Amino acid sequence: SPKTFQESCLQFYQAELEQLSFREAAEESRKHINTWVSKKTEGKIQDLLPVSSINTETRLVLVNAIYFKGRWNEEFAKRYTREMPFKINQKEQRLVQMMFQKATFNMACVSEGGGGAPLLGLPYAGQELSMLVLLPDDGVDLSSVEKSLTFEKLMAWPKPECMKSTDVEVFLLRQKLQENYDMESVLRHLGVVDAFVQGKADLLVMAGETALCLSKFMHKSFVEVNEEGMEAAAASAVVLVGYCLVSGPQFCADHPFLFFIRHNRTNTLLFCGRFSSP
Repeated sequence: SPKTFQESCLQFYQAELEQLSFREAAEESRKHINTWVSKKTEGKIQDLLPVSSINTETRLVLVNAIYFKGRWNEEFAKRYTREMPFKINQKEQRLVQMMFQKATFNMACVSEGGGGAPLLGLPYAGQELSMLVLLPDDGVDLSSVEKSLTFEKLMAWPKPECMKSTDVEVFLLRQKLQENYDMESVLRHLGVVDAFVQGKADLLVMAGETALCLSKFMHKSFVEVNEEGMEAAAASAVVLVGYCLVSGPQFCADHPFLFFIRHNRTNTLLFCGRFSSP
């Protein structure tokens, strides 16, 4: 029954099912959903549903928003952040703010895209979660690495205890990413078609009516990485300093890379993304 479905959403997913009058108050419903998303993401994700995305024909809207906030276990000293070139490709580069620290981190090498790529694990405070950065060799097309990745390969990546503890000099981009996705095209490409077709979608347990189908599935993500960690924060003043690097292993993310947030104990990837251009 719809009531049982609603209770299950709250119990297993901490997700709410709410009835709104799209037919009588489409614009008010859109604003109500956007306000809910903004509240759940501490104001970092605004206007998830754009103007006119909901109308009188809308029946069901599934909203998914991700906001991750975490502090590094070992923070990057702000005095070392400096301007450095980021190589978008072999011909183009742009200046970015690059953070630096020398410390002991877990590292491994994985074979992706026809070559080896270092995998760096940066733990968050408490070490329950880590940010994994996969950095293809300079000159290796990031898209070729992405195409070679599968779920099975990601799950086979070394767990924290199997990665090698290494003293390494890390250069990591201070970055802010925000992306919007209309997930209908993504899901259709994956074969999820009937959910969007009236009369074929089997959502009877959700609403108790056979005519219901999924109208929209909008997704928006916000990620900011700074010296304190991955969180939303005001930009700090940049202090340029000179420092002498001792020769040793380096992990310099000055060209396109992939990043992941992993729950270490269960080896579960909670978030994945790419950075290819400032």
